[in-house]
Amino acid sequence: MVEIDLKDRKILYQLDLNCRQSNAQIGKKVGLSKEVVKYRIKRMENEGIITFFWTMINTYKLGYNVFRIYISFQDIGTKVKEDIIQYFVNCRDTWVVISLKGDIDLDVIFWVKDSGEFYHFWNQTLVKFGKYFGQTVVSSLNQVITYKKTFLFDEDQTANREFFRFASGGETITIDELDYKLLNDLVVNARIPLTELAEKLGCSSQTIRYRINNLMKNDIIKAFRVYVDVTKLDLEKFGLSIYLKDHSQRKAIFDYLAQQSYLEYVDMAIGWADIQCEVIVKNMGHLLQIMEEINSRFPGAIRKQTFIVSVKYHKERWLPKMEFK
Repeated sequence: MVEIDLKDRKILYQLDLNCRQSNAQIGKKVGLSKEVVKYRIKRMENEGIITFFWTMINTYKLGYNVFRIYISFQDIGTKVKEDIIQYFVNCRDTWVVISLKGDIDLDVIFWVKDSGEFYHFWNQTLVKFGKYFGQTVVSSLNQVITYKKTFLFDEDQTANREFFRFASGGETITIDELDYKLLNDLVVNARIPLTELAEKLGCSSQTIRYRINNLMKNDIIKAFRVYVDVTKLDLEKFGLSIYLKDHSQRKAIFDYLAQQSYLEYVDMAIGWADIQCEVIVKNMGHLLQIMEEINSRFPGAIRKQTFIVSVKYHKERWLPKMEFK
């Protein structure tokens, strides 16, 4: 565990709201000079608390749909498991590839523009590796809701917790090659300076600023965020799946969870749990306490709850590979 004070936590919170804020802007909000903010950010990077700055991109607006595949392995050795993981990592259409501990061993999230192509790919995958899959579940991920990192604070920070949501359907936006190259740089380093982007992409800083603002206006860029390694703060991340018995209680349960400081994401999917979320908690005992509280608050509404632990992220890229003529 790395010790950080309230000022550090406020800096992390501001970075997650918009990590393209200048150090001076953050300093005004947290009561520090820009030099001290810069020092603290660098220190938290060196300590591994801040691992990278990333851009949340609404790929639904680019015309993509999202499928998630949960895989449980069987009769598998280490080498074959590594080959399967690398196979999904190398796939141009994978968004996330994560090793898990629990009922599921691997979580793979795909971008899909053509369901027929995905069907063909998945059939090829089963031919190649299907004998090592004990169980697979494919679900359609239709909406993602993200929440502010109020778990950073001990005091009550539950009001207006929702950060952004994005969903399938609606109008799509066509971007050009320059927009794509810009997103491609921002997705791996959201704090990269305008001047550096301009030099790299061969245009002016004013053009880059206009393009970024336009991508935000068109709801393609949702946020510039920071990735925090919560294990450094003596916290743990779990995926919690809730299966309902009384579906009329779904909204009430969702509204309750949305007010809890431990909630970071909620996924709305067809084909898996009725409510699927990611929570940041102190430990396994804290998670079990939360699950019991949910059961107690909504008696008779829940059929079962399960959880999974993210062991290792092999890939997380918030932008599909795109080609331009």
